[in-house]
Amino acid sequence: MRIAVLADIHANLEALRACLAHAQREGATQYVFLGDLVGYGADPVACLGLLADHAARGALLVRGNHDDAALGGLCETMNFVAREATYWTRAQLGSGERAFLAALPYTARRDDLLFVHAGVNAPGTWEYIASSLQAGRCMDAGQARLTFAGHVHHPSLYFAAGSGVHHFQPVAGAPIPLTGRRRWLAIGGSVGQPRDGNNAAAYALYDEEQRMLKYFRLPYDHLSAARKILAAGLPERLALRLKKGE
Repeated sequence: MRIAVLADIHANLEALRACLAHAQREGATQYVFLGDLVGYGADPVACLGLLADHAARGALLVRGNHDDAALGGLCETMNFVAREATYWTRAQLGSGERAFLAALPYTARRDDLLFVHAGVNAPGTWEYIASSLQAGRCMDAGQARLTFAGHVHHPSLYFAAGSGVHHFQPVAGAPIPLTGRRRWLAIGGSVGQPRDGNNAAAYALYDEEQRMLKYFRLPYDHLSAARKILAAGLPERLALRLKKGE
């Protein structure tokens, strides 16, 4: 089975559609969405409708911090741009969308795979995994052979071997064998708001049978997504991020 793992969609419909179409062409038969489905972007309702359709067909979804915020939490601790986007998003969501978000768990498992938005060791506190130390804590808490996470908006791969945790920077399109007795932590990057200087949408595809992982970067119609943000009256900074990838 090939599993497409998509994180940090952030209500970017154009990027989401591009990644889903590419994953289908790559033979994905299972889909997992790692939270922050809404927030920042201009299409929360359309994105949640598309994701609900995938959930009805067996996709796994977990909750992110922006999903929590859209339901009424966390907002006061956010920066101005995130806070304004959250207030706007709350006003767009109906009872159906809120119920869908509220039903999402913080983690999900499938055999020896674990899926989470941020650190497994403290779900709901949204620890960023930006170092080998944080990656090690996450893998120790999850006790899975392979953990997938999001939240940091740039692709990364960690593995535990012996007494150490090592970081590996993946190359888009290059297959990575996840073999041996190592534990792995894969961060596929952001579908809807990349922040690594590359504005192409990011996601990961895992082949269970071959234990092979691939990272992908996909150009999409980011200009249309940016225009929607401005038309909605959301902060201009959010539109610029889509253009610059930062």
